[in-house]
Amino acid sequence: MEIIAFSDRAEEFTKLNCQVIGASVDSEFCHLAWINTPKKQGGLGVMNIPLVSYPKCTIVQDYGVLKADEGISFRGLFIIDDKGVLCQIIMNELPVGRSVDETVRLVQAFQFTDKHGKVCSAGWKPGSDTISLISRRTKNVSLSRSEHWSCGNVQP
Repeated sequence: MEIIAFSDRAEEFTKLNCQVIGASVDSEFCHLAWINTPKKQGGLGVMNIPLVSYPKCTIVQDYGVLKADEGISFRGLFIIDDKGVLCQIIMNELPVGRSVDETVRLVQAFQFTDKHGKVCSAGWKPGSDTISLISRRTKNVSLSRSEHWSCGNVQP
């Protein structure tokens, strides 16, 4: 199960100064039942990440992953940096899980760009080459995600 994969790698995220939190519209009683059911019997077993219950759907609605007609949520993943800036949104249909490896890579890439001001290309991993934004077309581009961007009054 996807949530078990994230839980199993919680220490890796902690070393990146990142906390993984599982949240769902299921009640805390459902969460307890899953945790108290061994993995071999289809449960979650002991978890290394907190599970947050929001049966009133407020969080999933606020984050835009509520499948309102069914009262459930899509598979959403949000990377929020230490300044509270939303860096990444991933939303999958229910049958498709999210990749823990890719999530680790994305956290590392966002942290690297914040620290070094470089661009990490697709597939970038620590130690790989990066791209500098020094050219005529891009010299005025800021890499700071903490700035707020606006399209202004753009007309179609």
